[in-house]
Amino acid sequence: MRSQPNILFIQVDQMAAAALRPYGGQVVRAPHIDALAGRGAVFEAAYCNSPICAPSRFSMMTGRLPTSIGAYDNASELPAATPTFAHLLAHAGYRTILAGKMHFIGPDQLHGFAERLTTDIYPADFAWTPNWAAGPRDKPSGISMVNVLQAGPCVRSLQMDYDDEVEHLAVQRLYDLAREPGRKPFFLAVSFSHPHPPYTAGQPWWDRYEHDAIDMPTVAAIPVEQRDIHSQWLHVSHGADVQPVSDEQVRNARHAYYANISYIDDKVGRLLRTLADCGMEDDTIVVFTSDHGEMLGERGMFYKQTFFEPSARVPLIVRHPEVGGASRIATPVSLIDLLPTLMDWTGGARDWPEPLDGASWQPLMQGSTPERRVLCEYTDMGVIAPARMIRTGTHKYIHTHGHPPQLYDLQADPHELTDLAGRPETAQLEAQLAHAVLEGWDADAVLADVLASQRRRLYLRDAARLIEPRPSWDYQASRDDSRRFVRAHGAAGAKALARFPFVAPPA
Repeated sequence: MRSQPNILFIQVDQMAAAALRPYGGQVVRAPHIDALAGRGAVFEAAYCNSPICAPSRFSMMTGRLPTSIGAYDNASELPAATPTFAHLLAHAGYRTILAGKMHFIGPDQLHGFAERLTTDIYPADFAWTPNWAAGPRDKPSGISMVNVLQAGPCVRSLQMDYDDEVEHLAVQRLYDLAREPGRKPFFLAVSFSHPHPPYTAGQPWWDRYEHDAIDMPTVAAIPVEQRDIHSQWLHVSHGADVQPVSDEQVRNARHAYYANISYIDDKVGRLLRTLADCGMEDDTIVVFTSDHGEMLGERGMFYKQTFFEPSARVPLIVRHPEVGGASRIATPVSLIDLLPTLMDWTGGARDWPEPLDGASWQPLMQGSTPERRVLCEYTDMGVIAPARMIRTGTHKYIHTHGHPPQLYDLQADPHELTDLAGRPETAQLEAQLAHAVLEGWDADAVLADVLASQRRRLYLRDAARLIEPRPSWDYQASRDDSRRFVRAHGAAGAKALARFPFVAPPA
């Protein structure tokens, strides 16, 4: 393997780890992801650092916890002055390429990437700014239970349009990289929007499953009055109080969700086959993960935005050509660990200008078992107070500012049905975790800053709607076809040079 390995980073959107066979799922058919797990390290307790898209991705790219960089919600700007792993990799001599979603908000739509092959699927402005002053029913993105009510097969969808384009351009870029003489090592991020709702799946993938074989949620719906305050807020925010769903609609949603995982798995397979066909497999680290999970009807809840395992836990599979074969790692990790891991893999740690909240996965992949803790935060729509979770050892502790905490033993109670907070027998542990979850985090200050940030951005959002033409930060992808095909200038030998592997002309 070359001294600086290539890195293929595959990220999906809203994939619950437990649905996949490497994590115990029994229904989903994803043979390419299964095969990747069979040759790599499966992190059994990997978490996002915020169970919502943009804050999760911003924290992952910067190695910082979301509130430390003001990544409060899906309309928070990621400032151009914030270093990301793409800047790190540029310093390390890498060619950095992004295909697909990264949910950048603000005028900087590259954040260190040298190339961006596609636009994003969601808006880059302040349109989705939440307003906690309006209560939990405020939902600027329009999320509702309609996705569950209308779940089923389809011929085509906006997300299929998007992900097919992401796949095509990413595969083409791998071919181009293979044919590029003397190229730099590359970091190619391929980020798909599936299996994120709506729960609509193409018929070929829907038909891979027998409808009656689709399993129902493991944990039945919990009466709303018995839920924690965070879950009660989400019940209102998602409109579940006014749009109840039937068991058959839940099964339809789960069927479509599983079908969409199979749809994504086909794309993962094609990326991996292209890597192998181009002779780059032995020089390339492959990382597969998601930005957060999906409740998918568990506890009577859908979507994300909560710290329960289906929402906060993510799949994380790493295939490293020089670090053994299949292995399973039980130590808790999170997505903010990606940046320090890249430092280890690429030698790019020199002169990094910011503190880091994560730690490299590399020692764990080499057999070390240090004590680790994971922090996860939530400050987006659906809640009206900042919330934070800590996972350490086998326990999870949840702090919702101004409300009772929650404590779960995930080894004894993997479905989080028994809240141990307030019990005499766990008082000492609870006190320790209550201290740890708030260490270096002032909830009152976070609350004040979130509210102030929302007021500013709501004012700017409304002003933008009055400006003609309306300003736009959305990335517009473009390509130069004159470099790709035969043209009058410099056309000689273009077809021969595009053949891979190259065959020299006869003497």
